Amino acid sequence: MYDIKWIRDNAEVFDRGLERRSLEPLAKKLLALDYARRAAIAKSQEGQERRNALSKEIGAAMKAGDFPRAEALKAEVAELKTALAAYQTEEDEAIAVLDKALQEIPNTPLDDVPDGEDENDNVELPRKNLPKRPEFTFQPKEHFDIGDALGLMDFETATKISGARFVVLKGALARLERALSQFMLDLHTGEHGYSEVNPPILVLDEAMFGTAQLPKFREDQFLATRNETIKEAINRKVQEHYQKSPSPTAFGGLDVATLQEEYWLIPTAEVPLTNLVREKILDEKDLPLRFTACTPCFRAEAGAAGKDTRGMIRQHQFTKVELVSITTPKTSLAEHDRMLLCAEEVLKRLKLPYRVVTLCTGDMGFAAQKTYDIEVWLPGQNRYREISSVSVCGDFQARRMSARYRAGDGKPRFVHTLNGSGVAVGRALVAVLENYQTADGSVTVPEVLRAYMGGVETIEKA
Repeated sequence: MYDIKWIRDNAEVFDRGLERRSLEPLAKKLLALDYARRAAIAKSQEGQERRNALSKEIGAAMKAGDFPRAEALKAEVAELKTALAAYQTEEDEAIAVLDKALQEIPNTPLDDVPDGEDENDNVELPRKNLPKRPEFTFQPKEHFDIGDALGLMDFETATKISGARFVVLKGALARLERALSQFMLDLHTGEHGYSEVNPPILVLDEAMFGTAQLPKFREDQFLATRNETIKEAINRKVQEHYQKSPSPTAFGGLDVATLQEEYWLIPTAEVPLTNLVREKILDEKDLPLRFTACTPCFRAEAGAAGKDTRGMIRQHQFTKVELVSITTPKTSLAEHDRMLLCAEEVLKRLKLPYRVVTLCTGDMGFAAQKTYDIEVWLPGQNRYREISSVSVCGDFQARRMSARYRAGDGKPRFVHTLNGSGVAVGRALVAVLENYQTADGSVTVPEVLRAYMGGVETIEKA
């Protein structure tokens, strides 16, 4: 989210950033809304100042015994009270209109982000000593054919239980996914300095707003609701009323909306992890903060229609290890490069071939200033596929969350936030199956995972 004062002082820079996002210039429109907001605030303040002055004049008139004047002043105060209510409504509406406009504008890309429209304009980064692609003496299969042949990956039963884009993993494949999760967490906590967190996976509107999933991407999310019975709702309302006031007065009507509680299923652990610092003022000496978590994630929008309809690449429910960093503005870019290396190390230890690309302006996420994607090689598809996105967001999310730190001069400033997959566990499982498949249909377990698999070296048909 943007600071309107910054837009006021940097209108051309702001519009240029939007142009790089293929958006129309908005500075003029936003500044007009800002002018209306400031005018409404000024009108309200002037009215308040006039009321305060009238109160003093009434006191003076009463003290002087000029009761007719006092009554006339009181009448003016009464009229002004009505006007002030209207002024306040006008001010609230002007603020809401400006806030809504600001909430729907994506972050401005950094200068070194390549311009472009889609994934075809992303730029590959040079990397040395990357794991080599495997050489096969047979035609490599895709992961869903491998899993089906092993009898350990069941899409048909998952569809009966939950519908399309779900899977049931069994036996050694279920354990392999768990092994991948444990390996990633151990690596990030033991060697990379991240603190493990077990966060809620149901969150409130405020949390989703803070990381910018709301309001713009509401339709892409899963919403969970809990319906109360009438009896439960009445009891709750009574308790809430008597906690505030023990008097036996009526507590008011029961709104139907109170019968339903709403929670969002997290699309990524970025949401709860980043919100750990929401509405806090941190000490600069405690930064950076680094968090990691392995959670189920839920995505209502699972890609373009007809794309990746088979297999585990795009599912409504998936497991991911997430990395989140909270930094100062001075260190956020260095932290971005560091986070990328942490995610890369997962694939290096697994000896999975991959490449790194910098996303172009047209392919970046809404909250990101700059994003690196790690794409793992899938021989069954004969192509690279995304397995991790690592983004720096500047103070974009921090402003939405009111997350700040106190610098050496004592002044609170907004933190910078970063997030990245470290990495997507389901896609890592896909990559292991396709890169470690053998001619007889079995799958070799990567060496780094064998201790997590109880020493198992090969996964064979159940």
